[in-house]
Amino acid sequence: MKSREYVRSETRLGDLIAAVRSVTRQGADWTQTADLVALELRLRLPGPDILTAEQRYGDPLGYRCHLLHADPDGSFSIVALVWRPGQATPVHDHVAWCVTGVIQGTEHEERYELRDDGWLAVTGTADSPAGDVVGLAPPGDIHRVTNRGAETAISLHIYGTDLSRLGSSIRRVYTQPVVADEAR
Repeated sequence: MKSREYVRSETRLGDLIAAVRSVTRQGADWTQTADLVALELRLRLPGPDILTAEQRYGDPLGYRCHLLHADPDGSFSIVALVWRPGQATPVHDHVAWCVTGVIQGTEHEERYELRDDGWLAVTGTADSPAGDVVGLAPPGDIHRVTNRGAETAISLHIYGTDLSRLGSSIRRVYTQPVVADEAR
């Protein structure tokens, strides 16, 4: 049975859900789908009030994920992640394409590649303030997200899978060492 918050969020996300459903039914590859979903999210990015005040507070022990919608056909899910200052994901990749829109605060992302010698190398970093929308698709989606700011950050994530069934979008957590940047 759906919780009251789940139903409330689904109702408020109706236009976004319909737009993403339309994109996923086009049958494009993962990179194209992520790009098209990112366009739709930019047009329909909600505010932090998509969550209750309690959900927006977050969890002092780690970032929180709130499932807002899982499409009945399993093609995508929409979640909100709440990051208190200093909280971060592990370095990870995903089971499917992903699109993220920041709706409060700023998120810092580090992207990596797995080298032939088994080490990770940083390929880029970016700060995404509220309003930024970014898409990514495997392969090449190894990253870590951190809230380096002084306020709680909230982002809306759309994943190309059924998170009500899988429980997480993470395919693999990487614990390998990161090679030092030789250019520094």
